[in-house]
Amino acid sequence: MPECEGSPRVVVSSRRNHPTPRRSTDSMSSWFERQLSSHQMQLAATALVSGITVAALIYGGQTIRRKVATDQLKASIPPLDEEHQAQRLTDFGAALPLPSAIKEDERVAALAGRAQQGDYDDALIEEQLTRTASFLTQPRFQMLRSSFVIVVGLGGVGSHCTSALARSGVSHIRLIDFDQVTLSSLNRHAVATLADVGIPKVTCVRKRLEAVVPWAHWECLNEVWREDKGQRLLGPWGSGKGRRPDYVVDAIDNIDSKVELLKYCHQNGIKVVSSMGAGCKSDPTRIFVADISASIEDPLSRTTRRKLKLVGVGEGIPVVYSTEKPGPGKARLLPLAEEEFLKGKVDELSVLPDFRARILPVLGTMPAIFGCMVANFVILEITGYPHEFGLGKGREKMYDSVLSGLQGQEERLARNAGQDPMGLKIPVTKEDVAYLVEEIFRGKSVVSGLPTRLALTRWRKPKDGYMVDQRWDGQKFSKIQLQDLVCMTKEEAATHEREVLKGEKPPEVVHDVDVVQMVVRRQQEEQQYRRYR
Repeated sequence: MPECEGSPRVVVSSRRNHPTPRRSTDSMSSWFERQLSSHQMQLAATALVSGITVAALIYGGQTIRRKVATDQLKASIPPLDEEHQAQRLTDFGAALPLPSAIKEDERVAALAGRAQQGDYDDALIEEQLTRTASFLTQPRFQMLRSSFVIVVGLGGVGSHCTSALARSGVSHIRLIDFDQVTLSSLNRHAVATLADVGIPKVTCVRKRLEAVVPWAHWECLNEVWREDKGQRLLGPWGSGKGRRPDYVVDAIDNIDSKVELLKYCHQNGIKVVSSMGAGCKSDPTRIFVADISASIEDPLSRTTRRKLKLVGVGEGIPVVYSTEKPGPGKARLLPLAEEEFLKGKVDELSVLPDFRARILPVLGTMPAIFGCMVANFVILEITGYPHEFGLGKGREKMYDSVLSGLQGQEERLARNAGQDPMGLKIPVTKEDVAYLVEEIFRGKSVVSGLPTRLALTRWRKPKDGYMVDQRWDGQKFSKIQLQDLVCMTKEEAATHEREVLKGEKPPEVVHDVDVVQMVVRRQQEEQQYRRYR
């Protein structure tokens, strides 16, 4: 179009209004070239490609292994026929429950509901419990029938204890346990079946025992014992409005929870009996009932006792425990596999924080015996039936006497050797005395077999003579060791001291061959046990 005359000439620059990106593109390209030529970038790219390649190989390998495993699993499934039948699954992929089992459980639950409301013939109850009533006599039996017992922990010990209490006539039982029935627990559980695997233990025990004692009343608390819940968990029956518990049974296998429960009961005046460890035990003749202060040579009892002393509880709690020693060829706490440690913190394998993760071997008969002994103790305590449990304070006094006698003998031997016995100490404790007397020498004299007026004495005169260790100023002590000692009566020990320790006769001359052989066997036994103390 022709320009207008007199008007200024306007030149529109396309470069100015539409800037070209060529220079920016050139800059970006050069930046990429510089980066690609960089040694660090080349290393990073190589690492990235290598990582992707390795991940692809691993994923591919896992996929192949998964497919092979799946094919093997499918191949192992037998074809459907008369022997191998299939049922339809629920919408959630679970097997349909057996109708007969449901109907039976419903029938038992309905009967128990009526019985607990009073709709049950008293004559049937009396007939079912007639042997217990005859044993206890009616006044004591009625005390048992009206009692209220709490069982904390429903594993092998707790389930057998609960079963024995219910079958004996206890009518009000509160169950406390957080755990579920597992397949591996069926070797020791009193009432659980395969059908109960996966359900809470409190539900399982109640359901199974309602079929035996439908008139018994139950309170089931599927939770962990905690001290801050103590007032509710151990409170009176029926939401805190009824009878206070006559006894609490501690069947917990976690030490910290056990200590918390025992401390709470002791401080609040609640009667409690505790079961110590049944794991790794096999000798039922070594199970005893005693005050916890007198329980000896049981690892769980010893640890529990020490922790209770730290919180001010030294005695007053009866326990069921075993004096059986670990030894070569016997079961031990199973170690975790090495791969479990490589995965991370092993405490994460526990059911709950601070609970043990390792496997404790258990012979199924032993928790049953522990549980029945606990139940037996509770029944006798509630009814006031005459009974005694061993190794109590009377035994403690005997240990003090034996220790005092040994101290006196060492002082006499020092004086006889021309040394000053003033301030002499011996490296032997009351627990050591109990260990030697009860565990090594079975509570009897190695000479005569008598169980009374016992004493510990050296077996041989020291080869280098009787020497007092005085390496530290202000301290002197005897070099006596536990393997040097044997158990005799006081009269036998006096003769032995006179003829062997102060005289010139060897023990083989003073004592019969049978006695000498017995001492050798006991010393060898002590040497084996010493490693596990």
